[in-house]
Amino acid sequence: MAKGHRSQIKRLRNENKDTRPSATVSYARVSVTKACFVLDAIRGKSVAQALGILAYNNRYASKVIEKLLKSAIANAENNNGMKAEDLYVAECYANKGPTMKRIQPRAQGRAYRIEKRTSHITIVLDEK
Repeated sequence: MAKGHRSQIKRLRNENKDTRPSATVSYARVSVTKACFVLDAIRGKSVAQALGILAYNNRYASKVIEKLLKSAIANAENNNGMKAEDLYVAECYANKGPTMKRIQPRAQGRAYRIEKRTSHITIVLDEK
């Protein structure tokens, strides 16, 4: 390969970089399926409406996602100079993280495996 090939690829990759404000939490102690129930409820909603939904949702994942959404709003205001009233949830998704394996003792010397799942949750905002 020609010299500078790798830097050329990096340059092209950085040109297409997404400039929308976002926030990510890694290794959140909630499974992907449980987080997706909450994320589906706020996808496409305005920021104020999404915060209202999360405040009155009694799932554990909603507390984690509410904190993440507030972080994304702060990123938009401080880094991009956007106003919170104009923002909406453009994308939100949860990817699978590592699973912690634990052992539960059972009858007659058996051992059952307990899987404590984690997820990586991302919220991307955009202006209306």
